Order: sequence, then structure tokens, then C-alpha cells
Amino acid sequence: MTDTTLFQDKTAVYYTLGCKLNFAETSAVGRQLKELGVRVARKGEKADICIINTCSVTEVADRKCRQAIHKLVKQHPGAYVVVAGCYAQLQPDTVAHIDGVDLVLGAEEKKDLVNYLERLVRVGHAQGKGTHTSPLKDIRSFAPSCSRGDRTRFFLKVQDGCDYFCSYCTIPFARGRSRNGSVESLVEQACRAAGEGGKEIVLTGVNIGDFGKSTGESFLSLVEALDRVEGIARYRISSIEPDLLSDELIEFVASSERFMPHFHIPLQSGCDEVLRLMRRRYDSALFARKVEKIRQLMPDAFIGVDVMVGTRGETPEYFERTRRFLEELDVTQLHVFSYSERPGTQALKIDHVVPPEEKHRRSQCLLSLSDTKTRAFYARHIGRVLPVLLERPKPGMPMHGFTPNYIRVRVPYDDRLDNHIVNVRLEKFSPEDDTLAGQIVSEEKQT
Repeated sequence: MTDTTLFQDKTAVYYTLGCKLNFAETSAVGRQLKELGVRVARKGEKADICIINTCSVTEVADRKCRQAIHKLVKQHPGAYVVVAGCYAQLQPDTVAHIDGVDLVLGAEEKKDLVNYLERLVRVGHAQGKGTHTSPLKDIRSFAPSCSRGDRTRFFLKVQDGCDYFCSYCTIPFARGRSRNGSVESLVEQACRAAGEGGKEIVLTGVNIGDFGKSTGESFLSLVEALDRVEGIARYRISSIEPDLLSDELIEFVASSERFMPHFHIPLQSGCDEVLRLMRRRYDSALFARKVEKIRQLMPDAFIGVDVMVGTRGETPEYFERTRRFLEELDVTQLHVFSYSERPGTQALKIDHVVPPEEKHRRSQCLLSLSDTKTRAFYARHIGRVLPVLLERPKPGMPMHGFTPNYIRVRVPYDDRLDNHIVNVRLEKFSPEDDTLAGQIVSEEKQT
């Protein structure tokens, strides 16, 4: 039993780097501490507790983690500092040697963060300091999380870990093997979110299409069950591997009123030779078929695509194949990443290293292509009236929200419409914030 008196009237800051899954997990920790009497520190206030949830997907991410830790230690002298997440799992000694860090928690241990923190607060900095990580084979637990923090959307963690071991990636070493919660437990969490006024839930995980390894269920059975939860108007599926995006799942989303026509599919490369070097489990033809299937059933679906440039082995010819493939592919937006060398990965054995300046050139090339595709997608919708789930902005600022197919819309501020779905006529493109300006055609709120 947690000693709540240790936490009464204490303040905390939370800093998260990386993916939506990390944000969901941090939010869950924040909720636990709030229930114990910890409040979020106000701007400029010295916090008693600092929680830093880290990422290690690239070398840049590692550097940002170290910078964030140094900054928070300096801003909150004397605070209890806990560092968890992927960087903490992969580089625990590096993190532990940063001045001011008290606890380093790995992937298996971070589910018990509050317990570790309780002991730290009870015994103090000198005695409570420690590094707690488990080897890869022992990372087995699935820690549930369904949280929204300060956002309109809830983020429901349905899966963790990855069994794919792509040649460039450290995530399986940081997160462990694929595992998941049960359909029943996840439905219960969605029902609680509905009871708290949630309108939209984003399904998150490391490799969510691999759902079912722990329970013998399937991702399709999960979405079918969630679709029956009363009170949730919208679901979105976060990144899903193309080889796990089944035709049955696409057909289900097309027929569902609650699962939005919005897909995020990692491609990484449009060149089959590079995909083999990456040890991806599909080829460009399969990817193109998935996009075609979506377009056949949902012509206006938003399709976001992850693509990596400058990986080892990506010759100029191979990059050009990717560029041409993406140019012809009917997708909405490209999420472009530059390859980063990660210690211990198989990619380091591949010949042909792409210089940094060439990585930058390739990245800019694809980002320009992405802008062209996204603006064309937005332009097709100007003049239409679509339902938009509005979010609370800063006072006096315009409100923003998303259509079912993930077009970001801006409307005049009206505090009454926070977390409500309203019909909006989409008007001109606003380059200053990459939105479509809109006008509410009726203030009748949809629930």
C-alpha cells in the first residue's frame, strides 16, 4: 500500500520524448501521482518531482534526452529525478552518471515507477538512488494505459514491444518482445474513457497489428469489440505495419461509423533492395496494393506514410526509385526521417554510407513532395461540410480540430464547443499553421 502522506502537497513536472505511446504512459503515471496528492508544478515553480520518459529511436533523440535531463535538473534543484523509457533501458549507465538523476528505470520496471519513487522519497536522495533494468528476455509485463493528459483525445495502449528486429532499429531491445492486454480489459478501459467524457480514442502500441501474441486474440477482434462501446464517437488506429494491415481490417474500417478513415503505414523505402537490407517483411508491390485497397473503399481516407532516407545501402539509384514510387502513390502525407546509426544494430554491417549532406537533400526532396500531396488532398475538400471534433486552445486563440479523415481545421474561438463535434464548412488553406480555415454552419453540438 502506497503511503500517500509522502506525496501530499508535492509538485511534479513531466517531460516526454518520442512516440504517442510514451505520452500515454507518462499521462498514466501523472494520473497515479495526482490520485496520491501530487499536482503539476506551475510555470516558474520549482517542482519536487521530475519524471522524464525518454526515447532512443535516433542519435538525435538520445541527445535530446540528455539535454532534457540536464535542463530539468538545473530548473528544479533538489527535486527527485526519475528517468525511464527507451534511452534509460538502452543506456542506463550513461543516464545514471548524469548529475541530479536519482532513479533510472528500464522497460520492465517503469510500470512500478510510483513504488520506486515512494521508496526514494521515504529514504532520500543518498539512499534511494539506483538503476533498475532487466535483460531483454525478462521484459514481459504489459502495463495498461488509457490517458488523455491535457488533450481531447484518449490514447489507449493496446500492445507493447516488437518481434520484428529490423536491421536499423533498437526498439525491440528497448521495449522487449510483443505483448498485449486482453480484448476484455481494453474494452473496459474504453468504457471508462467514455464515462469520463472521451469522444475519441487513438489505439497506440509499438507494433499494434501484432496484437494477440499474449492472449491468442487478434487485432481485428479488438477493433470489432471496441466498435461496440457506447459513447466513443471516434477511434483512430496509429501506425500499423503494411504486412499486418489485412484486407479484412481495411474493409471493417470502411464499414464502421466509429473507426475513422485514417491510416498511418510505415513504408521506410520504396525500393525493394533497400527493404531487404532493412529486413522489412513486405515489398513495394504489397504496400501499393494496400493503398489501392484503401482508396477503392475509402477514396477520401487520409494515408500517412513513414519513409526513411539515407539508410546504409541506399545508393542514389535506390533513393530515386523510392522517390518515383512515392510520387506515383496516392497517399496524403509523408513522415520523413533521416537514418541514424544505432549501436548494436545489424545495419552497421551494410556497405555504402550516405553522407549527412546527402541525407539532408533527400529528406528535403521528400518533404517537398509531401507538402504537394497534402495541400492537394486538403484542396479537394474546400467547400465541403464535415464534422470536426474541436479542442480547447489557449484563451483568445482560434480553436482547432480534425475531420474524420484527419484534416486539421481552424475555427473562431468558442469555449462552449470544446470536446464537441460540430459541422464545419471548410474554406481556404492557412499556410501559417497548415490548416483549413472553416466556419461552423450550425452550433448544434453533436455528441
